Amino acid sequence: MRAIATVCLSGDLRTKLEAIARAGFDGVEIFENDLLTFDGSPDEVRRLCERLGLFIVAFQPFRDFEAMPEPQRSRNLQRAERKFDLMEQLGTDFLLVCSNVSPQTINDLDRAVADLRELAERAARRNIRVGFEALAWGRYISDYRDAWEVVRRADHPNLGVVLDSFHILSRGHDLSTIGKIPKEKIFFVQVADAPLLKMDVLQWSRHFRCFPGQGRLPLKAFMTELGKSGYDGPLSLEIFSDAFRAAPTDVTALDGLRSLIWLENLVEAGPWANELPPAPAYHGIHFIEFTLDEESAAPWVSSSMRWASVTWDATAPRT
Repeated sequence: MRAIATVCLSGDLRTKLEAIARAGFDGVEIFENDLLTFDGSPDEVRRLCERLGLFIVAFQPFRDFEAMPEPQRSRNLQRAERKFDLMEQLGTDFLLVCSNVSPQTINDLDRAVADLRELAERAARRNIRVGFEALAWGRYISDYRDAWEVVRRADHPNLGVVLDSFHILSRGHDLSTIGKIPKEKIFFVQVADAPLLKMDVLQWSRHFRCFPGQGRLPLKAFMTELGKSGYDGPLSLEIFSDAFRAAPTDVTALDGLRSLIWLENLVEAGPWANELPPAPAYHGIHFIEFTLDEESAAPWVSSSMRWASVTWDATAPRT
């Protein structure tokens, strides 16, 4: 299943979902901020996705949960129950939990295991699955191998690990463990590319992600190891990008689908190349921006002043 997170696109939630469906995606991740700004109920979002033929593959993110002291721990469990209520209205059974970044979190893996097991047990009563993802900037869990260790030790059928190519590749983690994780415990896979930049990983993630094939992260190595696990669940794009949030929604969605098909082609032979949708069509040029230093700009400024002094006769023949 090919999916994309609503955070990748510009516009309101309705505009995003319609563009995602037109592009040909099978599923969508509903990002909580998009739901909060939607001018309707979660049930309306569910019905809209049903009409568009989109499966809601995930609701995300659920933040700062594991290894918290009391009373925050109890409050977090109550907060989780409210998320489960909302998910039932949305019609999705998968909650993505990000590793804790709060300064209040405790450096205690056993506590994290117990908390995720409790969350999974509560989720099971509602027929909901929980995926645990290591954020690259997580306070104590920032490595996918630690997230997998928590999931392994919690040993609950409703708890699995989420693998995100950016969080893994941006930190240069060894990939060999991916192929050793049982495929049934990999609940979800998110993919993103990025240029190679030396900067704070949070800012890198929030502003410079791009579609697979547009950056320089070693996605082929990531996909090759993922293939060894036998994973056959959703591949979903999660791209935080200032450029994408300002770009035409339909164009970005179609580019995203093409990037997923390109990614699949990296590691397996098959009919993917014949499935590529047509490239987006641009109808004319509306705006061009140049960035030049003063010396390089001088000829352009002079030329612009000469053109500005010309008076055009609208009735004269054009060549």
